[in-house]
Amino acid sequence: MNETPPRVHAEIDLDAVRGNVRALRERAPRSELMAVVKADGYGHGAVACARAALEAGATWLGTATPQEALALRAAGITARTLCWLWTPGGPWREAVEADLDVAVSGMWALDEVRAAARAAGRTARIQLKADTGLGRNGCQPGDWADLVGAAVAAEAEGTVKVTGLWSHFACADEPGHPSIELQLAAFRDMLALAEKEGIEPEVRHIANSPATLTLPESHFDLVRTGLAVYGVSPAPELGTAQELGLRPAMTLKASVALVKRVPGGHGVSYGHHYVTPAGGSHLALVPAGYADGIPRHASGRGPVLVGGAVRTVAGRVAMDQFVIDLGPDEPTVRSGDEAVLFGPGEHGEPTAEDWAQAAGTIAYEIVTRIGARVPRVYLHG
Repeated sequence: MNETPPRVHAEIDLDAVRGNVRALRERAPRSELMAVVKADGYGHGAVACARAALEAGATWLGTATPQEALALRAAGITARTLCWLWTPGGPWREAVEADLDVAVSGMWALDEVRAAARAAGRTARIQLKADTGLGRNGCQPGDWADLVGAAVAAEAEGTVKVTGLWSHFACADEPGHPSIELQLAAFRDMLALAEKEGIEPEVRHIANSPATLTLPESHFDLVRTGLAVYGVSPAPELGTAQELGLRPAMTLKASVALVKRVPGGHGVSYGHHYVTPAGGSHLALVPAGYADGIPRHASGRGPVLVGGAVRTVAGRVAMDQFVIDLGPDEPTVRSGDEAVLFGPGEHGEPTAEDWAQAAGTIAYEIVTRIGARVPRVYLHG
């Protein structure tokens, strides 16, 4: 029985993930590497990409939410895993019982994880997060001594073990930004205070993907690599993926649903923001839209490789579909032909960065927003 051709699908090259992890390890040879698989592996599939990253030498995994980390455990992945985005009443006990490392940014979180450890009858692994200047999660320098003191007391009673001290950069994707050195200095001061109080962490870490690529002085014991694991440059200022030695792992493809000729002056898609030129055109319908994660902000600008040429979205991206103008000549494109929205760029196809520029956003958002109704097809699994 023949398989039904997919409407749209994302091919995930796990060999690319493995190669990217190896390349990143070479950038930080004296540090361990954490592969961040939050947001379902930045849209690539957390479980499959976690396994590929571990095979290539990653020793830690990272997630934002505890639910993401618990899903890795449910899939049988036992690697050290840090989860950092907590709210009061979160699943602390489940995390402790699953041997997760949990981030603590304030006294309320330390109190809750201590209670969960007592209830579970085991020691919780925690990592204290310092706010060195990002102004988001993490403990402010003025509150750091109190949090460290309370963590030391919790270690003495056996409810917690502080396995890590860490922070996060605000502007590592902007080489030379003055905040980078300020944050590094603040981090070193906060490390010194914690270690003076008797904390002996397994890992100290602040480097994200851009810092891993450009700031060797920030590597410490562990680097946390997210977008770079998936082969996408974390910032155009740092270079393209190819220039950074990375290979994009995701290729997004769709099957052309319809090709038809329309007269000149014909409106296309909602609002008629695009009208066919005089003489008429052939239009191709691509059955993917913003419900699949195609950014509506790329209406009229998003590039697609179809029929051997890169063409542009004509008119608005709708919920489930968009249109491409193939021009007036008899088209070589037929219904069922492949349209490549983005990929590594090795065969003339657009990249996620091209779509980011078309939508006025960042490549992180392009790959992460590809929706759950788009099946992932894993290559080299």
